Amino acid sequence: MKTIKLFTLMLAVVIMPSCEKEQVSDQPEVESVQETQDVSSQIRKKVASLNFNSKHVEKNNMLLPDGSFTENYLIEGDIVMTEDQMRTMSSTSITNKQYRTYNLVSTPRTVNVIGYTGGSQSLTNKQRTALQWTIDNYNALNLGITFTLTFGTNYSPYDIVVYQNPNGEAGGVAGFPSNGNPYKYVQIFSGMEAYSTNTNEHVITHEIGHSVGLRHTDWFSRQSCGQSGENADPDGAVHIPGTPTGYDSTSLMLACFGANEDGEFGSNDVTALNYLY
Repeated sequence: MKTIKLFTLMLAVVIMPSCEKEQVSDQPEVESVQETQDVSSQIRKKVASLNFNSKHVEKNNMLLPDGSFTENYLIEGDIVMTEDQMRTMSSTSITNKQYRTYNLVSTPRTVNVIGYTGGSQSLTNKQRTALQWTIDNYNALNLGITFTLTFGTNYSPYDIVVYQNPNGEAGGVAGFPSNGNPYKYVQIFSGMEAYSTNTNEHVITHEIGHSVGLRHTDWFSRQSCGQSGENADPDGAVHIPGTPTGYDSTSLMLACFGANEDGEFGSNDVTALNYLY
């Protein structure tokens, strides 16, 4: 199966795709020289202490819906965090397998989502349909958090804004909750227009999963990306009861995705979300 990593489309070279830099990954991703130079050893140690893959971290200028940028670090291809956010997360505040962070959305809670429709950051018609399917799927689970959806440009009052990054790549990017609120900014890359509505639904659902506290289910091995031997430190990663402790090929929260996804939750994803919310 062709594998796409949530962040950057990978063709002849390794580039990744949720929350995710996506990557069509026919070969293992390699760490660039610039990435090594730009990220300090202290940041890599902090990332490792939080049970993320410290080989996959780089400085990042994240495009916002209004065209401005915010600086942060991109971790595991599609998860963004600032240095301050890293400091507020201890190694005991990580849980995931299905795995999660202890940073969750307060419940009961209505999460108001807006699909952005302004300028070059506007979602395409395909992405808008995929976003609607995503919200329907989350609400069908009858969780302690429910979602509303509208479309427009006044995103300030909303809890989550889903918008396009016109970078031509495949995948998306998001972050984790803080202070009981979901992560606000969910990017979908413009290269997703080349994929089906179902695959767009998969990426959007994955990124919103990060926004409400889910991590990659194969964070420990990155097996979905063809990188099964990394053996990330499991200390502090707390298993969600009722879900597998090994690789789950059906999970929507795998680090990399295929080109022909159906966009639906795996049964263990449903178990994990019902346990958390």
